Amino acid sequence: MKLVEAGTFRMGSAEHYAEEAPVREVALPGFTISPYAVTNEEYAAFVAATGYATVAERPLDPADFPGAPAANLQPGSMVFTRTRGPVDLRHINQWWRWVPGASWRHPEGPGSSTKGRERHPVVQVAYEDAVAYADWAGLRLPSEAEWERAARGDLDGAEFTWGEGPESGGARLANYWHGDFPWRPEPGYGTTAPVGSFPPNGLGLYDMAGNVWEWTTDWYGGSEAASRDPGQPQFSVPRRVVKGGSFLCADSYCRRYRPAARRPQMIDTGMSHIGFRCAADP
Repeated sequence: MKLVEAGTFRMGSAEHYAEEAPVREVALPGFTISPYAVTNEEYAAFVAATGYATVAERPLDPADFPGAPAANLQPGSMVFTRTRGPVDLRHINQWWRWVPGASWRHPEGPGSSTKGRERHPVVQVAYEDAVAYADWAGLRLPSEAEWERAARGDLDGAEFTWGEGPESGGARLANYWHGDFPWRPEPGYGTTAPVGSFPPNGLGLYDMAGNVWEWTTDWYGGSEAASRDPGQPQFSVPRRVVKGGSFLCADSYCRRYRPAARRPQMIDTGMSHIGFRCAADP
């Protein structure tokens, strides 16, 4: 665990997406945070020790999903699937699909596994799945402010975890989408990478930009009630903030592999680009 000392930092951004604004000063006490996201092998040890079943592995209650096709009412999760060519980026259902049988053990669905990906970040974990692991480990999840402070390292106010400018000169600084989204990534991109594959930030923390989005404890909108998506009243599921961007963040579509970036995630839904890391009080 890496120590983040108590202090004040500038949180948010006024230069990108509206939900990141305004920039404000936030004071935090000291805390510690893991240098890596939790990996498949670490999550497997937790499951072996406790017998825990994740949300994606449990039967679904049809009453919770009115109007959902019967084929979808079985254990599973959301899986990214590359398209065959260029598509209209306004319609995410062209590259996201519900896959029965998808879970942390089978990230892309039946037939996939974590074999050979032991050091990749665990994915397909809902919020309570991340909390369960943290509790077992004697840790906790970070708040949004803690996560962003840690991601910024010693570069308060910088646009990226490594400084002000984007990658240049062939530098490989983060696992975000390089290539044509969502169908043709450059070699070495388009999927998760082993934790620690890219340089750390100034605090010695890895993958605070890209690879997988990471759960935080904050409600999106500030409260559980306000976190629900008014655009989907049929799914009255509260949402927490996830941070950091993922291997699916493309400059042409989602430039959110930055410390200030944030998005809401329904707490009962895992996806193939969402994981977590743990924090603790010093």
